[in-house]
Amino acid sequence: MNDRHGRGHRGPLAWPPVPAMRSRSEEFDDLVLDAVESLERRLHRSLADIEFAVEDVPSSDPPPWERRLALGRSFAATKNGAPRVVLYRRPVESRASDAADLGDLVEDVLAEHVAHLLGINPDDLED
Repeated sequence: MNDRHGRGHRGPLAWPPVPAMRSRSEEFDDLVLDAVESLERRLHRSLADIEFAVEDVPSSDPPPWERRLALGRSFAATKNGAPRVVLYRRPVESRASDAADLGDLVEDVLAEHVAHLLGINPDDLED
């Protein structure tokens, strides 16, 4: 297909996927997956029985014991579902000063909630 002046070919119809084209939510999802892998290495066990999810913000009706905006929540297993850890992307991002801080914060929030589900001290998951 020629350009609009009829002189030669147009460029590709879609750009090749490059890191600069990734959305913030996709980058955050990757941070969560990396943090889960890191926790699995520290625990020396798979966390495949726990579901991990990312939501943009927590629900507008927080439980009464939460005095501040939640960065994540853990949910115990039910008859119909596995235990679940949910991270809230925008509150976590708003508390990080840079990319390295964001990665550390994601790991800390995940460690806290996974430790709660496993019944262990979150400090036991420190590097």
